[in-house]
Amino acid sequence: MADVRFAGIGMTSARTRDRLVQRLREQGISNLAVLDRIRNVPRHIFVDEALGTRAYEDTALPIGFGQTISQPYIVARMTEALLEGGPLLKVLEVGTGCGYQTAVLAPLVERIYTIERVEPLVTRAKERIKELGIRNVRFRYGDGSLGWKAHAPFDGILVAAAPLVVPEELIKQLKVGGRLLVPVGGEGEQELIRFTRKEQRVERQSLGAVAFVPLLGGTT
Repeated sequence: MADVRFAGIGMTSARTRDRLVQRLREQGISNLAVLDRIRNVPRHIFVDEALGTRAYEDTALPIGFGQTISQPYIVARMTEALLEGGPLLKVLEVGTGCGYQTAVLAPLVERIYTIERVEPLVTRAKERIKELGIRNVRFRYGDGSLGWKAHAPFDGILVAAAPLVVPEELIKQLKVGGRLLVPVGGEGEQELIRFTRKEQRVERQSLGAVAFVPLLGGTT
């Protein structure tokens, strides 16, 4: 039954997923491993059943608690941008949400440490990741803006919500050569930034305009 559920039918079928991947190619996503993950991760199991027929639209969808599952293009773009520059061993993900970004990224790195401030979302994401047989993810319920110091430094950090200013603590938890992907700015004026930590400085590269929910501190 699980195989049938993951494979999907109709608007969640392999043909529908192939059309999504083709759209992402047309939008400039070129990393074949990333495109393969978008094709093969069953996005429909990460949203409510009522939204399942929209799972392979290139759009964000609500997942409850004021949060969304990011549009596939953004997930693919952030994953591709994080991987550029070499392989990643330890990655910190801030904002687990439903776990879809986690599932896309997990096989492409050695280990993911992921933090979510909404406890029911942590529980749900754990269930989905376990269902998919992914075993290199460690979850934490907590304030992601503080990072996860016990497992730092990280080769990569991916932030799935937008702070007004990049938390300094996240920069500190990057190893030299490490990359931080984070949307920065207020509503309507956010841009995706890739920070790369060097020996004596931090390089900053803008990757274009995006729209994310705000990064909030604390837990709920």
